[in-house]
Amino acid sequence: MSTEFGGLLRQWREARRLSQLDLGLSANVSARHISFLETGRARPSRAMVLNLGSVLEVPRGSRNAMLHAAGFAPGYRARGLDEAEMAPVSAALGWMLERHLPYPAFVLDRHWRLVRVNATAGMLLGQMGLGEGTSLIEALLDQTRLPAVIENWQEVAQHLLQRLRTESAHLGGDAWLNEMAARLADQLGDAAPGPGSQAIVPTRYRLGETTLSLFSTMSQFSTAEDITLADWKIEHLFPADEATRQMLELLAAGGG
Repeated sequence: MSTEFGGLLRQWREARRLSQLDLGLSANVSARHISFLETGRARPSRAMVLNLGSVLEVPRGSRNAMLHAAGFAPGYRARGLDEAEMAPVSAALGWMLERHLPYPAFVLDRHWRLVRVNATAGMLLGQMGLGEGTSLIEALLDQTRLPAVIENWQEVAQHLLQRLRTESAHLGGDAWLNEMAARLADQLGDAAPGPGSQAIVPTRYRLGETTLSLFSTMSQFSTAEDITLADWKIEHLFPADEATRQMLELLAAGGG
C-alpha cells in the first residue's frame, strides 16, 4: 500500500468502488479537487483527511496512516479495557454478555481472537480447548478441533469464507484475514454453496452425545473512535431448536 496521501486516498476510493465524482459528491467537494489530492497537486487540511476517511469508512488505524501521510498527528489511539475512560465500555460488555445467559456470547477482535466470554461460552469453548486470547479462525481451520465437532462443517465453512472475505474488504485488505480465507478455500476445494433453502444456517456442534444447534447475531459499538474498540464484535449465539434451548438451560443450571 502507498505511503503517500494521494496514493492512499486513491486506493481507498477504488476499494470502495467509487469514482472521483461519487467521492466528491459524498464529501461535498469537487471531483477536480479529489483528482488534485490524489495526484499531489493539492494538499489536504486535517479536516479534509478526516472527512474523506469518514466518507470512505476507513478503519481508524488506517485513518491515522492517512493523517501521517498528509503531515498531521494521529487522531485515534488504542486504549486498554482497564483504563478509566473505558470503564463504561467494559461495563456495557459485561452487561451484554451476562444478560445473554444461559446462551453463549463472546467478544471478538478483528482477527477473531476471543476478548471476553460469558460463562456458557467459556464452558462450551473450554471443552474444545479454547479460551480468551485464542483465535476462533485458527481453531476453525484446524481439522482436529472445531471442524471435528461441527456436523454441518461444509455448509458452515462456505458462509465463513464469505464472511472472512467481506471483513477483509471492509478493512481495505487485511493480509491475515486474506491468508485465512485462502486456507479455508483450499480446504473447501470445488465445493459449491447450497441453494439457500433455509432462513438461517445454524451451526450444529456435537459435544459427546449432545448436539447443539446455534445461530448468531453480531453487534458493534456504532460510535467507537478507539482503534481497538472499533474492530471489536459482540457475537450472541441463540438456540436454533427447542432441544438446544432446553440443553443450554440445563447446563446453566448445573445439570449437564
